[in-house]
Amino acid sequence: MLDLFITMLERLGIIVTIAFILTRFKFFRDMFYQDQMNRQQHYTAIIFFGFFGIIGTYTGLSLSTESLQFNRLPSNLATDESIANLRVIGVVLGGLLGGYKVGIGAGLIAGLHRITLGGFTAISCGLATIIAGALSGLFYRKNKHVKMRSAFLIGALAEAIQMLIILLISRPLEKAWTLVEIIGVPMILANGMGSALFLLIIKSVINEEEKAGAVQAQKTLRIAGLTLVHLRNGLNAHSATAVCHIIHNEIKTSAVAITNLTEILAHVGLGYDHHRPERPIQTQITMDAIRRREIVVVNQHSIHCRVEGCPLGAAVIAPLKQRGKTIGTLKFYFRSEKEITNVVMELITGLSSMMSNQLEIFEADKAYQLAKESEIMALQAQISPHFLFNTLNTIVSLVRIDPTKARKLLISLSHFLRQNLTATTHSKIILEQELKHVKAYLSIEEARFVNKLVVLYDIDEEALLQNIPPLTLQPLVENSIKHGFKDKENNCTLNITIKKKKDSTYIKMTDNGRGMSKEKTEQTCKAPIDSENGSGLALYNVNRRLTLMFGDDAALKIKSEPDLGTEIAFSIPYKEEEKSIETTH
Repeated sequence: MLDLFITMLERLGIIVTIAFILTRFKFFRDMFYQDQMNRQQHYTAIIFFGFFGIIGTYTGLSLSTESLQFNRLPSNLATDESIANLRVIGVVLGGLLGGYKVGIGAGLIAGLHRITLGGFTAISCGLATIIAGALSGLFYRKNKHVKMRSAFLIGALAEAIQMLIILLISRPLEKAWTLVEIIGVPMILANGMGSALFLLIIKSVINEEEKAGAVQAQKTLRIAGLTLVHLRNGLNAHSATAVCHIIHNEIKTSAVAITNLTEILAHVGLGYDHHRPERPIQTQITMDAIRRREIVVVNQHSIHCRVEGCPLGAAVIAPLKQRGKTIGTLKFYFRSEKEITNVVMELITGLSSMMSNQLEIFEADKAYQLAKESEIMALQAQISPHFLFNTLNTIVSLVRIDPTKARKLLISLSHFLRQNLTATTHSKIILEQELKHVKAYLSIEEARFVNKLVVLYDIDEEALLQNIPPLTLQPLVENSIKHGFKDKENNCTLNITIKKKKDSTYIKMTDNGRGMSKEKTEQTCKAPIDSENGSGLALYNVNRRLTLMFGDDAALKIKSEPDLGTEIAFSIPYKEEEKSIETTH
């Protein structure tokens, strides 16, 4: 019995190898993470785990109950022979990872194959394999990963049931009993351990890749934070040089360069002696990357460096875009193409996209300045870097523990960013769209401060067609979050009321935050306040735009008392209109 157990443990090496190979297949990763598989994925998983069960059969040993001798190749079994095998592992893992459909399907494939091999336990073993698939499917849970302990217990239980079925069905009973005495305990333990080991290998490989991805994300965010202050000034020689130094120090490439559409703006690292800034772009491959608007990987021959012995043997050229148009390139140089791994490519792709987004923010700042001069749009469209990075960090932390919530938060962030950029090109939007923007912002804040913030809505749907300046409600909400609830750890309540009255639309926001003194309440909205807790510029700008567009009757009306909260309300003339072209989709 002990010799059989040791031999079966040796055969688990094959299972380990297959488990490692599994992690290379995209469909398997999808099955491991997705809440629900489509029909094609179901069929693929059934076939895969079914054949994996067949492999488990062939890695076993055939046993003659007459001679009590083991044979290496379990095929064309005699009437007194059976197989000690690892078939249950594939079927059980199929059910645990894919549900009862995959478990039963894989069990049918592996079970019917076992029946074709013959032997006096053919029917009982085949039937037990199908039952093992159904049993494991019962333990499948949506939105939850399988634990190793569960895999061990279910694998062992499935094999124990197989031993019981052999005793109940296989005849003669004496041979069945002899077989179970010899292979029962080793197979129960080996299949339980194999199921757990299979799962351990999968989780270990995937966890390592997730850790690498998290490190990469953190590095991208760190570079984004360091470069943001420079890219606020746009893409020029000074900002490009600072950005190249930051990226070169963080990524440890041979060199980093930035160009616009015609000349080199900066070059940091090896080759600086002849790859000089303020010179025209010299290589056709860079011009091709600008024209094609996609990342290009080149070797030393394609770089066409004119200096013999140049240490730069390969490069990755990523386009920088603004409003969908290429405005330059970000170039990463390496000693050889061997250094350009998939991880490096993903990092470069993320950095080029992040820098393009930062340049978009710069353009939004410029648009804000133009709007401010006309006194129509006084709120800037630039997103707070701290808010953006905190939100992205929240999403990164949720990706593994709650992917569904991470996806919802990404959608909210996308809508929030898009609406902020839209504010630079629209003088009015309908109240419905402005409310969606507020809800996107609040959903992000509620995810960041779990169990701290409660938002209550009292909305009259008929009032949502009212035109309103963009970024009117969101700054008021943000004022409550950042200042009203600053020192509160819990029980933060925000009430948003929108009502249609006879001749106007009434909007009110009430919080139970720290409140303000009477003097500060009277000064707010009349002029920015010089204070350690904030300047009040947001409220001042909202009030100014409302009065410019709708008159003094639309001015903000603020009621507040220290430690009792704040109420901000205003009314604007109501005019029912259809959703116009200014509505953001």
